[in-house]
Amino acid sequence: MKYWKYYLVALLVIAIDQLSKWAVHTYMQPGMPGEVPVFGDWFKLHYTLNPGMAFGFELPPPYGKVVLTVFRIVAVTGISYYIYRLWKERAPQGLLICIALILGGAIGNLIDSIFYGIIYDNAPFGVPTPWLHGQVIDMLFVDFPDGFFPISWPLVGGKVIPDFPIFNIADSSIFIGVALILLNQTRFYGHQYQEAKPIAAEDPEAAQARHDAEATAAS
Repeated sequence: MKYWKYYLVALLVIAIDQLSKWAVHTYMQPGMPGEVPVFGDWFKLHYTLNPGMAFGFELPPPYGKVVLTVFRIVAVTGISYYIYRLWKERAPQGLLICIALILGGAIGNLIDSIFYGIIYDNAPFGVPTPWLHGQVIDMLFVDFPDGFFPISWPLVGGKVIPDFPIFNIADSSIFIGVALILLNQTRFYGHQYQEAKPIAAEDPEAAQARHDAEATAAS
């Protein structure tokens, strides 16, 4: 598969993520009044704003959000280049698709951070500028039953089961990409890939055909 098609995978993730956030912002009320059950009471749509990182984690103000946004820009740049480099090294298609999922998710949340303070006027009160301070729109809510961990469980025994963080499509894409890479380390980083050499300077069509055949075999 040509390298630019992996960027299309990332672009598809971005489009789905941004469309879902627009729909939630346009048609749902924030908080519990606007909750929409999807699968019974355990999986719902719940409109909330996240000023920090994935799954609700947050860096301290006043400059935590700016630092996070700058880090995301650097990360997105690095991941974009990494996809092209792996393609040249004939990495498995599965690995490249996973990294494309991570790239799409990272860009999806980066768009929120940079622009949503302007587009949706959702920057936290008191920030010096709405630019780079937009809050991420989250909506996917896995609602575990209230209760306590069994006493016999180490470390958490007897403690209240915490609510699962509310997340979005971009978070899900990043999580799926990372999880699949961890589950397929041998397949993605096996002996054949480790000894692969970069595609030599040759006829472009021949190089592309050879790359596709080897990547398919490695997958």
